[in-house]
Amino acid sequence: MPKEGGRYDLPIALGILQASGQLPEGALDGYECLGELSLSGELRPVSGLLPAVIAASETHNRILVPQASLQETSLCSKAIVFGASSLLAATGHLNQSKPLPESEGNITLQCVQPLVRDNLSSVQGHYQARRALEIAATGGHGLLFSGPPGTGKTMLARCLPGILPSLSESDALEVASIHSLCNQQVPGWRTPPWRSPHHTASSTALTGGGSHPRPGEISLAHHGVLFLDELPEFDRRTLEILRQPMESGEIMISRARHQVKFPARFQLLAAMNPCPCGFLGDKEKNCQCTPEQVQRYRRKLSGPLLDRIDLRVEVGRLPPAALLKQPDTPPESSETVRQRVHETREFMLARQNCLNTQLSSDDVMSNARLGEREKKLLETLATRMQLSGRSLHRLMRVARTIADMEKEERVSVKHLTEAVSYRQV
Repeated sequence: MPKEGGRYDLPIALGILQASGQLPEGALDGYECLGELSLSGELRPVSGLLPAVIAASETHNRILVPQASLQETSLCSKAIVFGASSLLAATGHLNQSKPLPESEGNITLQCVQPLVRDNLSSVQGHYQARRALEIAATGGHGLLFSGPPGTGKTMLARCLPGILPSLSESDALEVASIHSLCNQQVPGWRTPPWRSPHHTASSTALTGGGSHPRPGEISLAHHGVLFLDELPEFDRRTLEILRQPMESGEIMISRARHQVKFPARFQLLAAMNPCPCGFLGDKEKNCQCTPEQVQRYRRKLSGPLLDRIDLRVEVGRLPPAALLKQPDTPPESSETVRQRVHETREFMLARQNCLNTQLSSDDVMSNARLGEREKKLLETLATRMQLSGRSLHRLMRVARTIADMEKEERVSVKHLTEAVSYRQV
């Protein structure tokens, strides 16, 4: 297998020292060592240490790494990690002449870059869009905002990270491991990642790849949000690649000699204008696009891709009076909504141990517990709206989330009618 980087410099050097008798026999038993060795004997950090440390902790091995990597590797609370600044310090520890202190596990990382987190308290109006945001955050559903420019689609989207609950320790370790492979620092420990690539991003940048495959944006958004602003401006072939990971939660990158599988269970959040000029259907401004331009613009989004987005909401223009008027009751803050989302997710996870968006077709039907009235309504909706099997099950998942938000055990007619109202765009 091809070697990449200098991660095996330290183990090779220690192996030579033991083979030449400069380290006592058995000194390396139970140890896994990783690190790059400079010409001065200093140990330098390498990428991808955290996944190796997690694997070593599962086999109850001790880990010897460069001292500069201690903060990253100590995120795994079960690992026994020692940090050495040089080859001399590493040999002193192994021959027990100068033992190194054991690193304390589970160091809480501070945010190394500002997180994108707008507050819902600054959003005036847009009640349906706010409701859709809460439903998406609760069930992990994909969400698409559509409307004229300047109506607040991006601002609403940037409020989603502020209402998402914190990650569990195991999920946070997965996120940190992916960032470690890319030699990036974790944006915030136990904070759901937020990735917002520009619409000029290539398919490789979005999905990952290269001669030595590395995770792309969809993997860096694992257990978090992938926000695609100006969705139709992305290359159509790039968007089509998202279809399979949205279903399976992983991406398989194949090369001539090997295959690599990266996790990619992300929540898709997107925003778009209804036409190239952006004013199709706007009550204030007239659209200047020809029907052919509108058709070409919308053709960039295929039916199968839109079929995989559970919630589609139109964000209309608010009158200036509504924007400037001081409301009698201030809008709910992100902290208030986040608490509700957290409580509903706990209720949901206690029942099925996963979010509603991850339910299989059989599980979503059994958990819905539909009555005869609900079944008849669902059949009517499927016939009139020409819903595919996938659309029908996604509609059921959204209705199940709405019922969970009201702490209802069964999905009723009102839950189904609200869920179908989010598929009209």
